[in-house]
Amino acid sequence: MLAPERRTRTDLVVAAVIAVVVVVAASIAWFTGDARGTTSIPAEEPLPRAEPAAAVPTTLTELWRAPSAATDSTRTPFPVVTGSTVVTADGGAVLGRDPRSGEQSWSYTRDLPLCSVVASWNTAVAVYRDGRGCSQVTELDGATGDRKAQRTSDADDAVRLSSDGTYVTSRGDTRMELWRSDLVRTLEYGRVDAPVNPGSQPRTGCTLLSSASTNSRTAVLEQCPGEPAARLSLINPAPKDASEPEEYGSAVVPELVPESDTPTAGRIIAITGSVVALWIPANNGAPDRVGLYDDAAARTSEFALPGGSSPTPNFPATKAGSVLTWFTGAGVQAFDPDNLGPLWTVPGALGNGAVMAGRLLVPVPDGISVVDLVTGVSTADIPVDRGDYDGPIQISVIGDVVVEQRGSDVVALG
Repeated sequence: MLAPERRTRTDLVVAAVIAVVVVVAASIAWFTGDARGTTSIPAEEPLPRAEPAAAVPTTLTELWRAPSAATDSTRTPFPVVTGSTVVTADGGAVLGRDPRSGEQSWSYTRDLPLCSVVASWNTAVAVYRDGRGCSQVTELDGATGDRKAQRTSDADDAVRLSSDGTYVTSRGDTRMELWRSDLVRTLEYGRVDAPVNPGSQPRTGCTLLSSASTNSRTAVLEQCPGEPAARLSLINPAPKDASEPEEYGSAVVPELVPESDTPTAGRIIAITGSVVALWIPANNGAPDRVGLYDDAAARTSEFALPGGSSPTPNFPATKAGSVLTWFTGAGVQAFDPDNLGPLWTVPGALGNGAVMAGRLLVPVPDGISVVDLVTGVSTADIPVDRGDYDGPIQISVIGDVVVEQRGSDVVALG
C-alpha cells in the first residue's frame, strides 16, 4: 500500500501563486474583453412568425414609436424587420420588439457606439465601433435575440449596411466587405492596412461612393486618384481568395466628373444579373438620367428621369414584389427586375415603399398610396397623421403592420 502523498510548504505556496495568477488573468480578460461591456437578454419565448396580411388596410393609426437612429436612411436602406420582429437600434442597444405592441422581447447592448443594423437571413446583423472602426459584428436571431455568429475586422469609422439576401455588404468611404450567413468574409475591397499579398487589390487610395450586390455580381462606384471621373467595376462577390477581388469589367464613366474636391453625386441604383443602373446627375444641359451598363462596365442605353428629380444618394432600389423601386427625390421610379428598363413612376412619393397583400404601399404627403405593381396606378390612399414630420420615409411591412422610418424614429402603424 502506497503512503499518502504529503504536501510541502513549497507545494502550497506554488499552488497559491498559480491561483492568484489565474484570478488576475481572468480579471484582466474581464475588464479588457468584450464580455464586460455586453448585456444580452434573449426572449423568454420566441416571437411567432408574422402571418402575411390578407388585404391592405383602409385605415392606419399609430401603434407605437421608438428611437432608432442606427437604422436611419444614412446607414441602412429601410426599417429593420425579421420574420417575427421589428428591430430598433439606438445608442448601444439593439432591441427586438413585438410588431403590434412594440413591447421589448429581447435586447443586446454594448458599451460601444452602434454603427448600424441590417436584417438578413431572418437575423439582425449589428455592427459596433471600436478602435479599428465599425469592426465588431454580431448576428442576432430575429425571434429570440440569441447570439449567433460574430466577427471582427478593420473597417471605416462609418459604414452603410445592406443585404441582397445572400450577402451582407458593409461599405465605408475607403473599404468594403461582404459576409455570408455565418459572417465569414467573402470579399475584401479597397483599403487594406496590412495586406498579406501586396498588390492584390486592383486600385488603391480610392473613395468608395456606392455599391450594390446580388448572389453573382457586386458593382462598386469609386473615385480614384488621377482619374478624371468615377469608375464603375463589376466584381465577383465570392472570389476564391476573399482578399483578391476578381473583376469582370471596369471602366471610368465620363459623365460622372467630380466637382472640385467633392466626389461625383452619381450613384449605383441597382444591379440585376450583369446589368447595372447608374444615376447620372444633370450636366451639360442633359437632365438627370439613368444609364444602364453591361458586365464590362460599358454603357448600353439610358433614359431620362422625370423633371424635378433630386435623388437622395443613400436610397438604393429595393425589390418590391415583381418590380424594383427607387426613390428619385421627387417620386418612385419602377424598374423591370430582369433588365432594369423603366416601367412606371409615382410622382410625389417620399420613399421607396414596400409590398403588402400584393400591392405597393408608397409613402406620400399625408398618407400612404396603394399602388398596382403592374401599372403603377394608385388604387387607394390611406390617411396617416405624421404631425410636423415632412422628410423622407422608408417603409417595411411585417404581417399587417406598416413600419415607417422617419428620421431617427421608427413608427409602427396598424
